[in-house]
Amino acid sequence: MKASEGMFDDSVVYVTRQGSQVGVDGGRIVVVMKGEGELASFPMGQIDTINIFGNINFTTPFVARANEHGIVLNYFTQLGRYRGSFVPERNTIAEVRRRQYALSEEENLAIAQSIVRGKIRNSRTFLGRKGVTNAGRLADLEKGVSRTSTLDEVRGAEGEAAKIYFGLLNGCLAEGWTFEKRTRRPPEDHINSLLSLTYSMMKNEVLSALRQYNLDPFLGILHADRHGRPALALDLQEEFRPIFCDAFAVRLINKGVLTHDDFQNDNHLKDYAFKKYLGKFDDYMKEEFKHPRFGYTVSRRKAVRLQAILLRKAITGELKKYHPLEFKR
Repeated sequence: MKASEGMFDDSVVYVTRQGSQVGVDGGRIVVVMKGEGELASFPMGQIDTINIFGNINFTTPFVARANEHGIVLNYFTQLGRYRGSFVPERNTIAEVRRRQYALSEEENLAIAQSIVRGKIRNSRTFLGRKGVTNAGRLADLEKGVSRTSTLDEVRGAEGEAAKIYFGLLNGCLAEGWTFEKRTRRPPEDHINSLLSLTYSMMKNEVLSALRQYNLDPFLGILHADRHGRPALALDLQEEFRPIFCDAFAVRLINKGVLTHDDFQNDNHLKDYAFKKYLGKFDDYMKEEFKHPRFGYTVSRRKAVRLQAILLRKAITGELKKYHPLEFKR
């Protein structure tokens, strides 16, 4: 479990110790283990998200204080599959959501075009960073997104771009690793398992950001609404997939942080490797870069939250259009 005193970058806690309990002690969140005492503690006022993996208990006073302080609790299986969330009352401001529910077809289309254009641009950039140069068709698709006239056409462009991109991803991997095709539920190899896990973790980051800024994560624009599926989170996540998610998974592989020996027969990470992964992911989200639009230094976690702010402003009409996070190089 990790967190310190910072606001943006240290505001997320991961609790993975099976059998532990989350409670409160004065103004702090405490994690305790029977027979061992306190494992960790964090300042209540500086935490906005707690991710709980597997068999973790929490006290009633803690839930009450989490609600009071606006702390979102996200629940996962021990291996990282998302199961649900506790959302504080104050994260449901009606005015913003009323505007979100009232978006016109034209407004939805414009936001979807921006998101998919950003994703394709970032796909090209990531491949370029890895020395993969034969991705010319992606540039055509990126330009063509703005000429689409329906959401189905936008989805078609995104789907074609994804097929081309994944067809080139193998060229980004170190020796000993091979990517043939994207597979899900279940992932058929180690790299697909790692990608799926990373997408799940990023979806959680986006979910937390959307809730923090009072958007309904289950009302999608690009992704169709489906019971239990956070469609808007999946929408906003698209632009982060290549440049954050895939880049992180490839880094772990190419630098030897994770090897084939770290995976079980079902392609999931072994327990010790999963804990290592969570630590590396949290560190990765805290890493800083110069924001390509605003020009100042931000962490990846803050960049995700900035995009949630921009999306909300586009939805409420404070901005004329949504500006995706795009990296040109």
